[in-house]
Amino acid sequence: MGNSILLSFFKKNKFKYILGFIFVILSSYIQTLFPKVLGNTIDILKQNNFSILYVKKNILYIILIAIFTFAFTYIWRNLIIGTGRTLECHLREQLFDKFLELSPEFYNNEKTGNLIAYAINDISAVRMTFGPSIAMSINGLTVCISSIYSMIFSINLRLTLLCLAPIPFIIVIMFKISKLIRTRFTTVQESFGNISDKVNENISGIRVIKAYVEETKEVGNFEKLNDAMSNANLKMVRVSSALSPIIELCFSISFSLNLIIGGNMVLKNSVSLGDFVAFNTYLAMIMAPVLSIGRVLIVFQRGMASLKRLNKIFSTKRILLDGEKNITKSFCGNINIKGLNFTYKGTNKLALKNINLSIRKGEVIGIVGKTGSGKTTLANLLLKLYNVENSTIYFDNTDINDYNLSSIRNNIGCVLQDNFLFSSTIKNNITFFKNIYTDEEIINAAKMSLIYKTILSFENGFDTILGERGINLSGGQKQRLSLARALVKNPKILILDDALSAVDTVTETKIIENLQQFRHKKTLIIIAHRLSAVKNADKIIVLDKGEISEMGTHKELLEQGGLYYDIYKEQYENRE
Repeated sequence: MGNSILLSFFKKNKFKYILGFIFVILSSYIQTLFPKVLGNTIDILKQNNFSILYVKKNILYIILIAIFTFAFTYIWRNLIIGTGRTLECHLREQLFDKFLELSPEFYNNEKTGNLIAYAINDISAVRMTFGPSIAMSINGLTVCISSIYSMIFSINLRLTLLCLAPIPFIIVIMFKISKLIRTRFTTVQESFGNISDKVNENISGIRVIKAYVEETKEVGNFEKLNDAMSNANLKMVRVSSALSPIIELCFSISFSLNLIIGGNMVLKNSVSLGDFVAFNTYLAMIMAPVLSIGRVLIVFQRGMASLKRLNKIFSTKRILLDGEKNITKSFCGNINIKGLNFTYKGTNKLALKNINLSIRKGEVIGIVGKTGSGKTTLANLLLKLYNVENSTIYFDNTDINDYNLSSIRNNIGCVLQDNFLFSSTIKNNITFFKNIYTDEEIINAAKMSLIYKTILSFENGFDTILGERGINLSGGQKQRLSLARALVKNPKILILDDALSAVDTVTETKIIENLQQFRHKKTLIIIAHRLSAVKNADKIIVLDKGEISEMGTHKELLEQGGLYYDIYKEQYENRE
């Protein structure tokens, strides 16, 4: 999947790359003309009565070489490195799209810090590989080939072969080191992911850490991860840092051989002084790209390691798919559940067992039960956050698996247990950054959720900026704001999953009364621990260990004297 994204990008931008590579080759070739012109100039200056015109011509050639090298280098860097930046943005967008389409099941098994590492470090490493590294590789190869060609055919074949004898040894060393770097860079990226995850976790849980005076312990835990990352980087550096000194050592041998052998040739007049100087210049020119190729190999191996990690994400199959019939019609609000069983991946225990339930549009349904009884699981399945078997859940007598996913979620408003608010204005949090709602609709939603007066108490009202995750609001205020977000959608089905647990009972009662008005021809499902939230429901479902143990009105269930009665007795005795 990741490779196909790259191929698609290269195909789309092939003309930029082709043109860029042409200018890389031209720039590199023009550079290699300099040593020969310099050598010719020295040979001219050696002569008695040399022509000043020839010297001026050669100086002009050197200036022109510098100008064209600059111009062509500027062009290819903009084309190739600039396109590499575009690739980085494209990959990050594709990765973000992939993150959004993956199911909750995927996020249950992945750490946030590791996902951040994918989006920052890994994509940056891939950009370096398919941007500067490719350009530098072509530049280095062109310089080396052109220089060696000139050294062989313009100066001396024997001298060239003797002086470049260490090159094969350099190539072998480079490839061996680059393989080690690839393995060790993967470890570095994993360590970075662990550190990112730890920082994210500690910032999110800073109140808990301070409340339990665990700062020293958490610092110690972070230091262990930091040391692990430091060691991983040092292991990689120990390998990569050896490459440049080895290349420089080999070229020192080449320069020494040239001084000895080439110097004797100059003394014997088999090679001119100008050619000797040109040869030394070519040798110096070769050394620079070989050093850069060594660095390119390191970057390339890092990029390949990162690409392998990214491919793991891109190749993750999307579990939740649109129905084959791809139905997009709106719901009326009727729900039928027939023989529903559900097991979370990685467990053998049924989270829901043989659920049979019929809900008519306009009804208020309460769902209660002890912790772990399957209440939230049922809400998640109605939203199709997990796959369910065919013929188990129906909306208006149409199988849930026949609907388009967006259609299901657009017709259902849901306030989950974990109320997430964005670092933006209150208005944006209610509208979810959509400009389709009128001010009147926003105000009505705020009034129904009893957050309107609180919003007006802020200096900037609906334009008040919330802190990260709504940190400047209380738990109850967050819940009511999240409820306003669901209500402004005006959905056919509204699900409240323990959405009023942080508000007081008086406020809860008023909100429920408002929702009773809102529910006209709409379905309302209230999942709660407090029975006060569901006692006026048309029907109350009592879940126990994933099964429906009781069903009826508040009065009927109390008369049965079962689990609902026990919960009622416990809650109201505690209140007294």
